[in-house]
Amino acid sequence: MKALQRLTISGARIAPALLAAIAVFSAVALLAQQGTPGPAGPAPGGPGAAGGSGGGGRGFGRGGNALPTLPPGRLYNTAKEKLLAGKQVFSFTQSTMDPAGYCEKAKHYDFTWFEMQHSTLEFRDIEAMIAACPHVAAIPMIRLPDAQEMRIQHATDIGCLGVIVPTVDDVDRAREAAKWARYPPVARRSSGAGQAAGIWGNNYSKTVNDNMLVVVMIETPTGVANAFDIASVAGVDVVIIGNNDLSVFSGFPQSDDRYQAMVKKVHDDTIRAGKIFGQAAANYSTGPYSYDARFFQNGKSNDGYVPQGRGGAPINVNAPPKGEEP
Repeated sequence: MKALQRLTISGARIAPALLAAIAVFSAVALLAQQGTPGPAGPAPGGPGAAGGSGGGGRGFGRGGNALPTLPPGRLYNTAKEKLLAGKQVFSFTQSTMDPAGYCEKAKHYDFTWFEMQHSTLEFRDIEAMIAACPHVAAIPMIRLPDAQEMRIQHATDIGCLGVIVPTVDDVDRAREAAKWARYPPVARRSSGAGQAAGIWGNNYSKTVNDNMLVVVMIETPTGVANAFDIASVAGVDVVIIGNNDLSVFSGFPQSDDRYQAMVKKVHDDTIRAGKIFGQAAANYSTGPYSYDARFFQNGKSNDGYVPQGRGGAPINVNAPPKGEEP
């Protein structure tokens, strides 16, 4: 009887320790499967690990979508990664609901410029196109009509890794653009449902802040005058010239020295603020008036691909979108 009591007491002491050991072992096994989160993206799982591909490249998220699993310190926003490496990035403009056409063009560019300021595209249209080819080469970004919380939340929840806000004249609009694009503690994006986490990985809420790109457009003389303050706003990553509108609002043709002086001022102020400078018009990617611009609407593809227009005629990739010509 005494032996049985000693066994019972001993078992009572051992049980909590045994349960704790099992919990620790389970946690370690889970971390080994998922990988350790880095500052910019999830680390790859081991070969054959749950959520891993067996080849160390991608896992799988909701609906079987492959998830980017990059080593710590790498970005899954490859357009931003190129920008931070000092390289130029080019896009194509998507203004219509066309999943097949979008997926084909998106194979060849750094990012997609989804156009919502000057088109009838709706968020559900862009959501469906992103879902049709979620890990195509071109990173999805949207030019929004404004910096409203609702629009930026929609853009990010459907999987965009960049928001482009037009006609930024002052720091208030720049702050609004930055405020809603990232999660706390750096900004005030709200947690919500959407396909973004299923596309970019289960560590999405902890990694997307580093991968998000906030782009503001300066398109008026007022914006030019406030360029340094705008560029200095925390959370703004890129400042670009809206070339055609700056010409319209200022009254100076783009060939005018006064116009180019405004562009140069914005460039100088942006660099002084430690941010990246760009120009919407891809024809300024080279030449004396480029000012080392890195971010463009439209422009050359990464592999020589040239999109076709009606009748199979090649499109001038450096031309502004229809309706935005000088």
